[in-house]
Amino acid sequence: MCRNITMLRGLEPPVTDEEIHAAALQYARKVAAVSSGPLLSVVAFTEAVDQIADATERLLRALPPRRSPPTTVPPNRRRALPTAQDQ
Repeated sequence: MCRNITMLRGLEPPVTDEEIHAAALQYARKVAAVSSGPLLSVVAFTEAVDQIADATERLLRALPPRRSPPTTVPPNRRRALPTAQDQ
């Protein structure tokens, strides 16, 4: 569906609740064709994001460990990476 949805399984350190919620929000926005702005039903959208986050957490717990970590860094973790200016 969306090649930009972040891979969370196998991250080191393990995925956080914030990262799971961000991925759920990204997925719900894509499915609902909503990027920002007013929603017709904020309650329904928020409930859907929470349900997607819960399902994602259950899925990640149920899967066996990955043999190697994902090749991409989740957006929330990119901010924490040192930049060339930091070095």
